[in-house]
Amino acid sequence: MRGDVAVLGTGMHPWGKWGRGFVAYGTAAARAALADAGLDWRAVGSVVGAATVRGGYPGYVAGATFARALGWQGARVTSVYAACASGAQAIATARAQILAGLADVVLVVGADAAPKGFFRPAGGDRPDDPDWLRFRLLGATNPAYFGLYARRRMAVHGDTLEDFAQVKVKNAASGALNPLARYRKRVTAEEVAASAVVADPLRLLDICATSDGGAAVVLSSMEFARRHGAADPVRIRAVSTVTPRYPRTQLDLPDIATDSAVTVADPGAACAFRASIARAAYEEAALGPEDLSLAEVYDLSTALELQWYEDLGLCGEGEAAKLLRSGATAPGGRIPVNVSGGLASFGEAVPAQAIAQVCELTRQLRGDAGARQVEGARVGITANQGLFGHGSSVIAVA
Repeated sequence: MRGDVAVLGTGMHPWGKWGRGFVAYGTAAARAALADAGLDWRAVGSVVGAATVRGGYPGYVAGATFARALGWQGARVTSVYAACASGAQAIATARAQILAGLADVVLVVGADAAPKGFFRPAGGDRPDDPDWLRFRLLGATNPAYFGLYARRRMAVHGDTLEDFAQVKVKNAASGALNPLARYRKRVTAEEVAASAVVADPLRLLDICATSDGGAAVVLSSMEFARRHGAADPVRIRAVSTVTPRYPRTQLDLPDIATDSAVTVADPGAACAFRASIARAAYEEAALGPEDLSLAEVYDLSTALELQWYEDLGLCGEGEAAKLLRSGATAPGGRIPVNVSGGLASFGEAVPAQAIAQVCELTRQLRGDAGARQVEGARVGITANQGLFGHGSSVIAVA
């Protein structure tokens, strides 16, 4: 079933390290989204929670946890987990419920209270989990994984450390304008180069932090939106949650049988998978890269943002650094990317980040993004990749 759903409201809890539980961040974001939508909590027919594995049992049943925190009122609840793609999978679930006629109004919420330092596998030993294996057997923390991708881009496409630094400079400048961002300070390429090497070739300022934060959206049927007085709301036109295609499915493990310095399993499989995520979204929306006004992408590292340029079809293979250097992906360029500041400015609050991307698209498409506003924004896309073939892309239109 395909069709538009309306985005009636968005809300976020500022990113940072606040020392509170994920429920506090999520309920704050939910209340802000309801206020933005002009709706009472009792109007919500369904709550979809993006789950967190770091919140214990309440995190696993996030939908019910948030419904309880807001006050039991009979809404149906659903909880969704897909690692970094959890928020978009939650939006996909909410959209399906609306299009199926199961609810007129759905609240989608994601929040996290992240640990300090690198993420580690949660939930005990999982020898059938590629994430657990790369941590335990290879010692490949997330930054090490990001470094392998960066080294591959340097080897295959000729990207440079200076190119990576310019991604951070661009995103930090946008983050400085975003009151919800954790890091609100411009940086120079020289400051990026002077920061400590974490996972060669990436420096500290090339890699996103872990953060606390929350995000929420209120979605509705188009009929409800019109009845509610929203004659021309921002609409979600497509949500892609496709999986890889056999036989190119090895996305998560470094290839210890080959030169791991420049090879990550079948790196072409990972690139093909990310491209297929976007392609499915474009096909569903009957739109293409040429129609985009902006993109919010999953910039776990500066090098990974460049890879998304190619995977979203913003440029050809190997041309991402050239696109960046041209200024096309900067504010005022042909296709601004991460005008929110991206994860470079926010850090990772895993269940919330894909929802936060949709919050940014909504503000931009409404024309109320303030100093970050992309002039004439009409179509936006998000992109995320989670573990084990969980990918996501959302297209929203004005």
